[in-house]
Amino acid sequence: MAPSRDRYRKLRQTYTSLGLGELTAATVFAGIAASGLIPVTSTRPGALALWSALAPLLLILAQAGVYWLMAREWAGRARMPTCVAGAYRAARLLDPLVLALGLIGIVAWFPSGADAALVLGVWVFAAAEYANYFVVRLAYPVHRWAAHVTQWRTPRLIKDLDRAR
Repeated sequence: MAPSRDRYRKLRQTYTSLGLGELTAATVFAGIAASGLIPVTSTRPGALALWSALAPLLLILAQAGVYWLMAREWAGRARMPTCVAGAYRAARLLDPLVLALGLIGIVAWFPSGADAALVLGVWVFAAAEYANYFVVRLAYPVHRWAAHVTQWRTPRLIKDLDRAR
């Protein structure tokens, strides 16, 4: 059953908001790290560790933003195009490798003190974003998070990939 015109319009607005939000987040994180405003960037090993954690996060956020913006075209009406599905299937396999390489970089250039907590926090956020898009849905409104996250729902991206077969 196809969604009504109003439902489809709202879905497109939601997907636009999600897509632009993810791309904005990636831009802001990269801008803050590149600006040197955070102390971990003041030392070379600290900066290398930060970028080792941040690179996977930026990649995953960019992939997510592009996904939501592209999904506006097929959501509720059609299937994800085969070429797009192929790219996201590849990302599903390659992103864990990028996360592992980032973790190796963090270990190699491990900063001390609060810098270590920041770097590890960024990497954990990247891993959570990967899980949210490719493993189990983790993102819900704050007031419903506890009730919904325990339901282990399939992420929208995975549903789209499954339908694209």
